[in-house]
Amino acid sequence: MTSLTGKKIIVVGGSSGIGFGVAAAALEHGAEVVIVGRSEDKLKATEERLGAGHVTGIAADVANEADVSRMFEQAGAFDHLVATAGTPPPNSPIGETDMDFVRGFVDGKLIGSVMLAKHAVRKLSKGGSMIFTSGINKDRPPVPGGAVVAAVAGSFSYFARALALELAPTRVNIVSPGWVDTEMWDEIVGEAKTGYFEQMGGRIPAGRIARPADIAPAYLYLMQNEFMTGETIHIDGGQRLV
Repeated sequence: MTSLTGKKIIVVGGSSGIGFGVAAAALEHGAEVVIVGRSEDKLKATEERLGAGHVTGIAADVANEADVSRMFEQAGAFDHLVATAGTPPPNSPIGETDMDFVRGFVDGKLIGSVMLAKHAVRKLSKGGSMIFTSGINKDRPPVPGGAVVAAVAGSFSYFARALALELAPTRVNIVSPGWVDTEMWDEIVGEAKTGYFEQMGGRIPAGRIARPADIAPAYLYLMQNEFMTGETIHIDGGQRLV
């Protein structure tokens, strides 16, 4: 296992949720962290939360290729890319699907990841890694309304397998979390979140819903393990089993 001390890590989606957890954990391990998000105000607030030191915010929209290219130029050479950014997924039955919403979701999640990989290779150090994020919906899709998010989340494992071959020795891996208590859940279900979490937390073997700090170690492991590539790590508290 290699050390993260002095390594530069770009965390796309680092201003909140799982990305914030990864950024905080990486800083604790001595890394230099670049957090990327769409809101400059949110990035500045997150820099303050993480504390002064080796953290920098860059505003960019991963659905915009010019933004992605500029972000990597601004960040400069780096060692690891972590992509956790996402938006609430489509949740309508397939017969009522809003295709403009679907296209926006696919652009932000899947196409955005392709663009990150395209431009990351120009600045990524030899022996570094890319880590993308899928999720439990590929294994336990909500019904109705889970077809689109399951298709997108499921595609990431194959994306990583192909890129791991193409970009070797750069390593490419996926983290697949279960439900995690992040700000996105407030946007998706609002005040009903507590009830959802109590119900699911009582079903899964881990006995509760994850916090970002529970998920972050999976990303650090994939950065530090030089023999792990083309793989998907499931970290869902056993949610796939129920």
